[in-house]
Amino acid sequence: MSDQPSRLDLLRFARRVVVQQATAAVRQLDGWIADEERREAERRRGGEMRPSPPEWLLQYGLNRRNVDAVHVGDCWAAAKSGRCRPASREQVVEALRHGVVACVHCRPDTALGLLDNP
Repeated sequence: MSDQPSRLDLLRFARRVVVQQATAAVRQLDGWIADEERREAERRRGGEMRPSPPEWLLQYGLNRRNVDAVHVGDCWAAAKSGRCRPASREQVVEALRHGVVACVHCRPDTALGLLDNP
């Protein structure tokens, strides 16, 4: 008898190695899948818990006292400015009546039924 393993012993060893590596790879993939499912659930919960945007916005000037413009609550230009605060319908109508400019992108005056600022 020789000290060399038989061909059958080598094949069985190779099979054990492949099974061990495959098991580790599947375990790693299962972990990645579980992480992604958790992140997806968190995104969904975050979206459900997020408050709805305000209906109207007033955009303030750099000194934070003067009102520069009026926006509809989901206006992209208002979101980009970063100087807007939520407002009631009455505040927005009053601002438009006092000559505050309506946003040219979201047209809050049209949404309110005021085609021209009186």
